[in-house]
Amino acid sequence: MNANIWNDMFQLGVPLLEKIIRPLIVYVFLIVGLRLAGKRELAQLNPFDLVVLLTLSNTVQNAIIGNDNSVSGGIIGATALLVVNYLVVRFIYGHNKIEKIVEGNSDVLIENGNIDMGRLQKEVITRTELLAAAHRQGFSTLDQIETATIEPDGAISFIGKQPDPSMERHNELVERLDQINRELDELRSSLKPGVNH
Repeated sequence: MNANIWNDMFQLGVPLLEKIIRPLIVYVFLIVGLRLAGKRELAQLNPFDLVVLLTLSNTVQNAIIGNDNSVSGGIIGATALLVVNYLVVRFIYGHNKIEKIVEGNSDVLIENGNIDMGRLQKEVITRTELLAAAHRQGFSTLDQIETATIEPDGAISFIGKQPDPSMERHNELVERLDQINRELDELRSSLKPGVNH
């Protein structure tokens, strides 16, 4: 009986070459699919996108392993994915044109404080989602943002208008403190003994 357990765990259910080719096909499909789906899928901006990304792995599982549930089959499939990913990343590292094709370019969502609604629509991002992303980076309103860019990996980066609102508050406080100090100096000089009133 123990022999059957070990045999079932490690005997491949499909040929070795098929075990290697299946993950490669799924890998290429997912790279192309996520690229065509847009940066939003990578950014996970809302629960719907997160659900899609989580269920993708389960959906393609059988395509990767076929009818093989053996440990060996899983290890071979995972190894094939890791190796092809390593090779693709190493290859793309030295080829900027291919990297731009695979990863795409950054897109400007807000420029000079103006929201590009066409770009938001193209990326399927609502104002509410953009505001939520801005909140995560410390901005309370979109009016505080000079530039917002969605990166190829789906992350949105923000640059605040100058001066930064916190700097404005700081400068106002410093100015008020200077005014209070001037008033205190005037009070002190008017209360000094020997000064005629």
